[in-house]
Amino acid sequence: MFEFLNEPVALTVTTALLGLFVGSFLNVVIHRLPKMMELEWQAQAAELRGEAITEPAVRFNLATPRSRCPHCGHQITAVENIPVVSFLVLRGRCRHCKAPIGVRYPIVEILTGVLSAFAAWRFGYSMALLGALGFLWAMVALTFIDLDTQLLPDNLTLPLLWLGLLFNLPGTFTELSSAVVGAVAGYLTLWSVYWLFKLVTGKEGMGYGDFKLLAAIGAWLGWQMLPLTILLSSAVGALVGISLIVFARHGRNVPIPFGPYLAAAGVLALFFGEDLTTRYLALL
Repeated sequence: MFEFLNEPVALTVTTALLGLFVGSFLNVVIHRLPKMMELEWQAQAAELRGEAITEPAVRFNLATPRSRCPHCGHQITAVENIPVVSFLVLRGRCRHCKAPIGVRYPIVEILTGVLSAFAAWRFGYSMALLGALGFLWAMVALTFIDLDTQLLPDNLTLPLLWLGLLFNLPGTFTELSSAVVGAVAGYLTLWSVYWLFKLVTGKEGMGYGDFKLLAAIGAWLGWQMLPLTILLSSAVGALVGISLIVFARHGRNVPIPFGPYLAAAGVLALFFGEDLTTRYLALL
C-alpha cells in the first residue's frame, strides 16, 4: 500500500506535507499547553487551600474549543486553517475583522515541514524516520513554548525521554546501554552546573526543565552526543545572549531561555552528530 514511499522523492514530499499539518497542530500545542498547565496549577492551589473546585464553563484542552481569532472571536474554519496557504491567501489577516495574524504560525509550520522533509531524506523509509519525526516535532514545540513562557513542560520532556529509550531498544539511533547512560548523564550534567552556579552566586542559572530536556536528548542519541550538544548549545546561547545585551539592550538580570539552544543542538546532533564530532576531534 505504501510502496511509493520507498522512492526518496515521494517520501520526502509526503513527509514535508505531513510536517506542515503537524506544524499547524504544534501551533495549538504551543499556545494551549501552557494555559492548560496554568489552569491545572490553579485547581491544585485551590484544593490545597481547601476551596471548592469549580469546573470551567467551557472545556479547554488541545481539541476544544475550536480555534478563534483573538481579536474578534471569529471561529477559524477548516479552509482558513490550511498550513501556510491560508496565511498567504488571507494576506496574514483575519478574514472577519482584518486583524493581523502572527507570523509565528506559518514559521512553525514551515520549520516543521522542512525538518520533517530533511529527516525523510536523511533516514529514508525506516523506523529511524518515525523516531526522528517524533523527536523533531517535540523539539519544535518545546522551543517555542520555552521562548514564550520559559517553561519546558514535563508533559513533553518526560514522554520524550521514555520514547527515546523505547526506540533504542533495538538500537535505532544508539545502543540501549548508551541511551540509558545518556539519559542519566544528561540530567546530572546540568543538575551539577545548576547547583554549582547557585552555590557560587546564590542565583538559579537554569530550570529543571533544561535537565530533563538534555536527559531526553541523551536517551535518543546516547551519551556520546552529549558533549557536542552541550558545546553547541552553550556557544550559540552565549553568542545570542551577548548580542541581546549589546544590541537589544536586554537587561543582564532578565532571564534568557536555554531550552531553544538545547533543542537546536539536539537537532544538529541528530542529523550531523557523528560528522561534527569526527571533525572536532580531528581539529584537536
